[in-house]
Amino acid sequence: MQPEPTVGQKLKNLLIGKSRSPRDTRIFHKLSLIAFFAWVGLGADGLSSSCYGPQEAFLVLGHHPYLAIFVAAASAFTIFVISASYSQIVQLFPTGGGGYLVASKLLSPGLGMLSGCALLIDYVLTITVSIASGADALYSLLPLKWQSYRLGFAVCIVLLLILLNMRGVKESILPLVPIFLAFLVTHVFIILYAVFTHLPALKGIAASTGTDVHSSISEVGFWGMIFLIVRSYSMGAGTYTGIEAVSNGIPVLREPRAETARHTMRYMAGSLAFMVLGLALGYLIYGVTSEPGKTLNAIFFERATQGWKMNYSVIFIFVALVSEATLLFVAAQTGFLDGPRVLANMSLDRWFPTRFSALSDRLVIQKGILIMGGLSLVIMILSKGSVRFLVVLYSINVFITFALSQLGMVRHWWNDRFAVRGWRRKLFINGVGLVLTASILAMMVIFKFFEGGWITLLITGTLVVLAILIKRHYNSVRMLLGRLDNLVTKPEFSDAGLLSNTAAPVVEPKFDPSARTAVLLVSGFNGMGLHTLFNVMRLFGGVFKNFIFVQVGVIDVGNFKGAQEVGNLESQAKDEVNRYVNLMKRNGFYSEGISEIGVDVIDEVMKITPKIIERFPAAMFFGGQLVFEKDSFVHRLLHNHIVFALQRKLYHQGVPFVILPIRVY
Repeated sequence: MQPEPTVGQKLKNLLIGKSRSPRDTRIFHKLSLIAFFAWVGLGADGLSSSCYGPQEAFLVLGHHPYLAIFVAAASAFTIFVISASYSQIVQLFPTGGGGYLVASKLLSPGLGMLSGCALLIDYVLTITVSIASGADALYSLLPLKWQSYRLGFAVCIVLLLILLNMRGVKESILPLVPIFLAFLVTHVFIILYAVFTHLPALKGIAASTGTDVHSSISEVGFWGMIFLIVRSYSMGAGTYTGIEAVSNGIPVLREPRAETARHTMRYMAGSLAFMVLGLALGYLIYGVTSEPGKTLNAIFFERATQGWKMNYSVIFIFVALVSEATLLFVAAQTGFLDGPRVLANMSLDRWFPTRFSALSDRLVIQKGILIMGGLSLVIMILSKGSVRFLVVLYSINVFITFALSQLGMVRHWWNDRFAVRGWRRKLFINGVGLVLTASILAMMVIFKFFEGGWITLLITGTLVVLAILIKRHYNSVRMLLGRLDNLVTKPEFSDAGLLSNTAAPVVEPKFDPSARTAVLLVSGFNGMGLHTLFNVMRLFGGVFKNFIFVQVGVIDVGNFKGAQEVGNLESQAKDEVNRYVNLMKRNGFYSEGISEIGVDVIDEVMKITPKIIERFPAAMFFGGQLVFEKDSFVHRLLHNHIVFALQRKLYHQGVPFVILPIRVY
């Protein structure tokens, strides 16, 4: 009989949702996204950047607006080059080809870590700049005096998206699909309307562009004009950031994932290039200039619909800007979907605390979502939601990842040139991508450094140093634990002097449920588990006649990739616990093994405990805990202390639990 849920559990179920079962073979289908939904949840990051990327690039040009034609054309070309380059990454890494994985596999773990740290900061800024820009779009509809409430509104949106993402991927995307479609329809319509109703004016724009080129050269010289175009181009570099999100988000895509990812990338590249070129033309056709409290897109919509009936104009502008704001909020999803996944993968490789790879009972990376959302809130408040300032911080990091990914692919094609058909074409595509992304990165560092870009580089550098220190700590602990693991390889556990009949046949000792029973929590057949077992034998002698071994296979980001991986985890947990059982039976003890899988060790053990106590009333629980020479907050952060939490819970139920120290110094 299930216990009545507490008030806290009822509130959690209401806000976040009930637990999901990882044993449900349909769960991967339920959590996955088809290409269209992926376009909404992942590709929207790129498409939404048309709400601020072209605007920031256009404003830099000042009184030479017609140079925007060259900037827009260069931006569209860049979109297709990066998209083509990442399509090859998707083919090479069909289970997920984000910048962290690509750089780690094809270059080195250290460069992969650099790429991953850059991505983490970029995803935090993706959330922040998308929501800030969305707030700007909505407040373009309101009187100027209402601007003071904009920051508070943006903070509320961040909190709302944190809550939605705690529920799970699909729940955070499906409600936003209608507005995404509204954005697409309104923006495509107004661009086509502007162009087709002003076809004769296009010749005038071409002539004005030539005039602007000549006047720019006469004012600042040819290279001065090039400098202006390049600076404008670099300020709009946030336009391309969503492309990385698709390759990194492959694990949430519907099978066949690689094909779904390529379709998503095509949708995104085509729609984004159309928006960039179309908005630039629209700004020029209607002579759009900056106005306080309004985005350039809002001004463009107002001027384009000026000749319409009042009701139609107001309704269209309202729908367009509301859908634009909502799309920007959807774009923030990229940070919530991919940021925690990058953090989790890096934690599996010990660059960050291993607890960041854990899943919640909703099968989402809850800690990662809270970290990404929390940091976004801090940046939003410190920057006061200024899109102009955030854009300066934004996009530098993603081009670090772009350049490293392309470098890795170029190296791969060159090394495998004798084994891969068509390697020259593949090398050329990624080579062009490398030259382009590295050039953009250099331009952005130069142009944005003293405007605030140094802040991004400083934060990223600090994160890199932190990752190196954490990795160094885990490596040192691994070496210390290696001495314990050597116990597993000893044919006779003679050093313990306790269990030496390891080669004896497995027998079935007499079952006596009333006898003293030791219940040991283990995490694999390893030195730590054996050390705990030997301590029980050494300290309690022949007190215990029954030995029960409990192992919970933890489902985390590393193995939650499909029903087969979850099944493999279940089999592995069962096999490892059976090795303990067979060892004790060979030495004349009655023994059983219990293995479960789940996202939370404590929850699973608490479910198992009543059954164990019912069968073995004289049971006592044991668990091992690592003890370091100098215990500190850092050790508590980097290593779990599950046994202490479990001890407290079992004590409340009157179940004895003994924690045995395992020194690693």
